[in-house]
Amino acid sequence: MSMGAYDEVEHERRERKNGEVEVSDDDRRTEYRGEVAYDSDESTEELLDQFREITS
Repeated sequence: MSMGAYDEVEHERRERKNGEVEVSDDDRRTEYRGEVAYDSDESTEELLDQFREITS
């Protein structure tokens, strides 16, 4: 068997294997709907200062 023939057979085998993958309910993505609100009396600059302090 030549190397090219092996590659073709292996490719077909993998294609078949990939086509057989089962998806369970746990694998399905959950869609979340809603909104997030953030109320603050602080200015944008004050919030940025806090962020810089946390990340430094």
